[in-house]
Amino acid sequence: MNVKLKELLKRALTLPSEPGVYIMKDQSKNIIYIGKSKSLKNRVSQYFAGDKNHTVKVRKMVSQVDSFEYIITDSEFEALVLECSLIKQHKPKYNILLKDDKGYHYIKVTSEDWPTISVVKQKVEDGAIYIGPYTSSWSVKKAVDEVLKIFKLPNCNLKFPRDIKKRRPCLNYYINQCFAPCTGKITMKQYNETISEALQFLKGSGSFSIKELTKEMNLASDSMDFEKAAKIRDRIIAIKRINDKQKVVAQSVQEQDVIALAKFNELGCFEIFRFENGRMFNKEEFITENISDDKVSRTEFIQQYYSIRDKIPAQVTIDSEIDSKDAVIKWLSEKANKRVKIKIPKQGEQLKLVSMCYNNAMEALAQYKSRAGRESTALQELTKLLGLPKEPIYIEAYDISNIAGDDNVAAMVVFENGKPLKTAYKRFEIKGFKGQDDYESMREVIYRRFCEYKKLEDTNDGFGRLPDLILLDGGKGHISAVKSILEEFNLHCDIPIFGMVKDNKHKTRAIAEEGGEISINSNRQAFTLISSIQDEVHRFAINYHRAHRKKRVVSTELNSINGIGDSRAKSLLKHFCSINRIKEASIEELMNVKGMTKTAAISVYNYFNNDKNSDNS
Repeated sequence: MNVKLKELLKRALTLPSEPGVYIMKDQSKNIIYIGKSKSLKNRVSQYFAGDKNHTVKVRKMVSQVDSFEYIITDSEFEALVLECSLIKQHKPKYNILLKDDKGYHYIKVTSEDWPTISVVKQKVEDGAIYIGPYTSSWSVKKAVDEVLKIFKLPNCNLKFPRDIKKRRPCLNYYINQCFAPCTGKITMKQYNETISEALQFLKGSGSFSIKELTKEMNLASDSMDFEKAAKIRDRIIAIKRINDKQKVVAQSVQEQDVIALAKFNELGCFEIFRFENGRMFNKEEFITENISDDKVSRTEFIQQYYSIRDKIPAQVTIDSEIDSKDAVIKWLSEKANKRVKIKIPKQGEQLKLVSMCYNNAMEALAQYKSRAGRESTALQELTKLLGLPKEPIYIEAYDISNIAGDDNVAAMVVFENGKPLKTAYKRFEIKGFKGQDDYESMREVIYRRFCEYKKLEDTNDGFGRLPDLILLDGGKGHISAVKSILEEFNLHCDIPIFGMVKDNKHKTRAIAEEGGEISINSNRQAFTLISSIQDEVHRFAINYHRAHRKKRVVSTELNSINGIGDSRAKSLLKHFCSINRIKEASIEELMNVKGMTKTAAISVYNYFNNDKNSDNS
């Protein structure tokens, strides 16, 4: 046993035998692991008493421990709550950390006189009702499609009352999937009553009461209102049909999450099936490293998962035992503000469901391992091909996009472990000059990127993290142009730079270096990786260029309106997101935009509605 471990063991043996949280730190005083225990003395001393029974992960962590701190709590439950809070705050590298990088989706019900229901990706302060967030785009789009069909609401782009009686109803009206408010046969009151019922259906996640609807249908029938009774009957049929389609797995437990863990060495996959009203409405999976003690890992996962999810079901069904089960149940119950049970089924349909969840976790893990194997091979090939000092785990790639120097923009994409890291992508508007000069544009982008690095280098996050490799969309001219920038920041010895050369069909042909070109056709996995990076950075740059150009054209049109300068044009676009929505806005809606006055709002409204006004005169 080395001297440091003896010192740490000696100190650990002086700890109290009380519940609490312990915090492991390395030589740089960075927190590398946070844990909890019923007995601080017993748990912490086990780390330093010898590594005979330690897993690879624990041995590696202990080898980096330079010091530790601890916090005594009154109970194991308090220790669990504190541990969860500290892990979320510090994100230690040896704890299980879940990256919640899925895109969120919301169901939006607008606040207009004639509201609409749609799926959106962002929640904004616009007075609308938002239901969500949902992590599954499929489930939220399916829910909206269902509610529009059940309640026969329009799914077109018509605006009411503006477009009432302006045209013939569409096909949906004739196939009985829309009651066509565009015909003028539906009053605003009737329309809003239907929207209110649809909203009730959505908030109930599809559990709209057929019993209540049947009562309503019978009352309408008794009152001789056969038209209303027929409408309710059709609605009941539609709900039953959709519910039958959704019941992939019929469950006796109405609300629950099912969790299973599949493992390969210390790599694991947690699979979650989410159920409401006896049917599965979503599933998620998380690939995690540092899986050592299965019971502890399950507990850590549950803590992390329900820290990033608002909804906690009445029952959490798991595949095996967890650590500190009673404390976890108490924590979940307090967070959910209701009694939560944790069940480990031994037989019956619940065991079958856990088995299905486990099989899905195994499949996801197998696919991940297969992808990871290909990506690892590609990085190894690339390292040898380019003569790099180490594998390029973190790669940045840059591309310039413009049309004859107009709307000059650049894009940066990041690949980590051979996979796109979209949260790290960046876009740049070229500001230093006008006209077309790809070399100067690339110099500006790289200069700005490393100016940000100097501000954030202590964080090792985002621009504060140095890439292992920079790839430029271009040849040796681009490399020469950029190399002097790295020399200016004294980083030329730390970061290799290469270019990605295309053929006349715009496909990857070779890698450029200052001395010439390196052919990559014979290196299959490396070629696939480089091609993927070049295609991705080109796609990202082109999309930004198109969006930037469209925004400039729209802004130019807005600038031609009396009283609308650059600032108000930007505010209008930010608020309404599109020129069509600006055209459709009322004077009151325009006045609600930051920086707009009544005079400016009237000016914008009149500009886009002159033709309509002249038609009505």
